[in-house]
Amino acid sequence: MIRAVVFDVGETLVDETAVFAGWADWLGVPRHTFSAVLGAAMARGESQLSAFRVFRADFDLRVEDRKREAAGESSGFGADDLYSDVRPCLAELKRAGIWVGIAGNQPVRAHQDLVGCGLPADLIATSDGWGVSKPDPAFYRRVVAEAPCAAHEILYVGDRVDNDVVAAKREGLRAGLLRRGPHGFIERGPDGGADVRLDGLAELPAWVAAQG
Repeated sequence: MIRAVVFDVGETLVDETAVFAGWADWLGVPRHTFSAVLGAAMARGESQLSAFRVFRADFDLRVEDRKREAAGESSGFGADDLYSDVRPCLAELKRAGIWVGIAGNQPVRAHQDLVGCGLPADLIATSDGWGVSKPDPAFYRRVVAEAPCAAHEILYVGDRVDNDVVAAKREGLRAGLLRRGPHGFIERGPDGGADVRLDGLAELPAWVAAQG
């Protein structure tokens, strides 16, 4: 039985197209060029931050976040950036009595962005807020500590094989692989032992219900 479902953020709940377009503009880089470099970094298994540092070697996300805020420009996201299947999926899970969490590798600022989206969630957390990022085992141990059930009763859903599937299962959680966003196209091979593979979130509530 699955008693809790916890979701990653970027490209799981949030379409990051506008977010990265904004960063390209801030860096003064053509959007297509920035997207290509970001995709290449992802394909090599590097962090997204490494793509920023191709254009500015000393790039510091927290510093640049504050500069954009001071300039009256948001680097975050809002309800309009949610994928269309997110709100219905979370609402259906809640109606079924499932504990719903949101926790991903995001800056502290993203916590307020997520709260502002008004999603029906029991937990909203970011890696910066917790002081630990995926795939560190401590991230998933924190997920288990926050949820009201055992690790094997938690399903973690994300778009990456390494960070979201392999790392979650290593700590005893179940894992769902969502095939969308850049990683959905880059990672077309092994799924890391995912318990369920998804093309969208609309199919998730029925799958969870079928687990007993």
